[in-house]
Amino acid sequence: MRFEISKDSLLYHLIIAQKALSTKTPNPALTGIKIDAADGKIAITTSNGDISIHVTIEDPSVVIDAPGSMLVPGKYLVEIVRKLESPIVTLSVVDQNLLRIEADRSDITLNLFDLDDYPALQFKTQEDFINVNVRTFKTLIRQTAFAASTIENRPILTGVNLKLEGNALKAVATDSYRLSQKAIELKQNYTSMNVIVPSKSLEELLRVLENNQVDIELHFNQNSVLFKYQNILFRSRLLEGNYPETAKLIPKEFGTTIVFNKEQLQTAIDRASLLSYRDGQNAIVKLNLREDDVVEISSNSPEIGRVLEEVYPVAEVVGKPLKIAFSSKYLIEALKVFNSSEVSIAFTGEIRPFVVTGEFDPQMLQLILPMKTD
Repeated sequence: MRFEISKDSLLYHLIIAQKALSTKTPNPALTGIKIDAADGKIAITTSNGDISIHVTIEDPSVVIDAPGSMLVPGKYLVEIVRKLESPIVTLSVVDQNLLRIEADRSDITLNLFDLDDYPALQFKTQEDFINVNVRTFKTLIRQTAFAASTIENRPILTGVNLKLEGNALKAVATDSYRLSQKAIELKQNYTSMNVIVPSKSLEELLRVLENNQVDIELHFNQNSVLFKYQNILFRSRLLEGNYPETAKLIPKEFGTTIVFNKEQLQTAIDRASLLSYRDGQNAIVKLNLREDDVVEISSNSPEIGRVLEEVYPVAEVVGKPLKIAFSSKYLIEALKVFNSSEVSIAFTGEIRPFVVTGEFDPQMLQLILPMKTD
C-alpha cells in the first residue's frame, strides 16, 4: 500500500474521524484508525463502540501507487501529521507491519495494528431516510440535548428521544429535574418513528456539521442510526427501552405568567447564584413576584452573605404574586438556548414545574422543576 496526499486534507479528515477514536477499550484495535486506499479515494474509519465514523477523501492531491488497507495507532498518526511542514505527505506500508510517513526531510515509521483484530463495521444506508437542513437539525439538537442526564443509573435518560409523525420531528430530553422539547417541520411526510439517540453521540455529531446550507440524511435501522453528511458517514447506536411519556409532565394551565428580557434575567440569576450552593455546585436562587409586579431574584448563605436583584418584567404580569426556588444552573442553561430576546415564564404554583418559552423559538419549550428550601 502506498499513496500521497495533501497534508492539510489528510489532517482535516483525520481530526473529524478522531472524534470516534476510542481511548479506553479492552480492544486495542479500536484505538487505531483504519485507512483504505483504492479507486483514487482514501477512506478513513474509526469507532469507539458507541459511535463510528467513515470519511471518504476524494482530493486532487491523492495519488495511489499501490492500493491496500492498514490499521494505524490513531493518537500518534494525528499528532505526527499535525506537526509535519511539507504540503504533501506519502504513506506506505513496509514489511506488512510498518507504516512509513515521508514528508520533505521527515521520515517516520509507526508499528501497525493487525487489521484482522478490527471489527467489521457496517455503514449501510436505507432506501427510506429523513432529509433535514443542517442548520435546522443543529438547532433541534442544541436546544434539547443539554437537558439529558449525565448519570448512568437511568441509561434511557442519557438519550434524546426523536419522534417522527408525518412531517413533524420532535426531540425531547430530560434528566427528571428539567425537560427540553423542540419540534421542527420537515418538507414532506415520513413513516412514523420513535427512537432514543445517546446525547453524547449527538453532541459529537454537532462538532462535525459545518456547512449549514446543505442537508443531512438520517438513516434508521433496528439498533442504530446513520447520519450521512457530505462525504461523512456518522453512525451511533440507539438506546433500548421506552422513553418516559413526557407530555403528561407539561402543564396546560398557568396561574402566573411573566415576560422578561432574557439577558437581564440571566445576568440577575447569575449574580444571585454566586453566594448560594448546594452539593458544591448547584446554586439555588429564589424568585419573588411582589404585589407591585417587580420580580426579586435572591440568594442567601448564612456563612457568606446575601444577594438581592430586582428585575422588571417587559410586559404586564398575568396572575398573582408567588415565591419559588429553583436551580440557577438549570434556568441559565435553558435561557442560553433561546434565540428570542424576550422569554415568557409560566408558573402553575410554588411547588409545581414552570415552563419557559420564547416568541422567536416556535415549538420549543423548557420545563424546570422547583427546588425545596428550608
